[in-house]
Amino acid sequence: MSRDFSTFPLLSLRAFEAVARHGSVKLAAEELRLTPSAVSHALSKLESDLGVVLFTRKARSISLNYSGERLHKHIDAGFDRIRDGLATVSSRGSLLIRIHSSPSFAAQWLTPRLPDFLAEYPGMEVLVSADTNYTTFAADEFDVDIVYGRRSNPQLIETSLGTEIVKPMCSPRLAEAFRHPGDLEGAVLIWSTLKLATWNDWFAANGLHRPKTAALRFDRSFMSIAAAVSGLGVVLESVRLAEREIENGSLVTLFDETSMPITYAPHYLVHPKKKKHNPAVRHFVDWISRCLDLA
Repeated sequence: MSRDFSTFPLLSLRAFEAVARHGSVKLAAEELRLTPSAVSHALSKLESDLGVVLFTRKARSISLNYSGERLHKHIDAGFDRIRDGLATVSSRGSLLIRIHSSPSFAAQWLTPRLPDFLAEYPGMEVLVSADTNYTTFAADEFDVDIVYGRRSNPQLIETSLGTEIVKPMCSPRLAEAFRHPGDLEGAVLIWSTLKLATWNDWFAANGLHRPKTAALRFDRSFMSIAAAVSGLGVVLESVRLAEREIENGSLVTLFDETSMPITYAPHYLVHPKKKKHNPAVRHFVDWISRCLDLA
């Protein structure tokens, strides 16, 4: 005779899912706002009701065994569908997309285009948080992350946001003094210190030695771009991130005909595999792919 699993207490299933995700009773208890003993009791009850051990327990650790892994796939998918359903009907019926992003991509590329996204998906609500730390998605605080550099996490779907072109650029007033790369001798060079493509790379790519000249250093590209707009020097930056400034004429690229730019693909869009069917995530992934012509 088949068992009636509909009577299983939700607390036991929530405790199981949280401990499986965190690999810790303590962290799961903090998330669920329960005591560790209450979480442990819920796990023991679930194992007793099922008649199977789900975890390998050691003195200072807890991890899923084979049976636990099998159950977790279903429980995880079930809770994900519940969260998607709640998101669909909550917030006055609107969809919510929670975006974590590297700061400069958020400030320079994403935010100026959000009006287009909202116009295409009216009623969508957007939450954006920006810092240089990768989100772990462990507490389900974000739906997607736009990162600088690869994650290489098997639990995530990782999509390159394509190639970016890196060129020297400066204000139109300063540009009058620079006709050839050699003219940078004596110029103030603005560095984005966390950038994977540096002035050393650009000079090497063009067969030149970097001049020993004054420098300004910023740890965010958007600050480096702002410094160049203010006429403080020449910045080596992504044309994509400086697109708005180039279009409005506050920055101009240098040596387009007399130098080689640097090309690389630094930004990636990542999200948990379990969220690939989430409607808000699907809308955002489709939109940004079309914006960047990634199809």
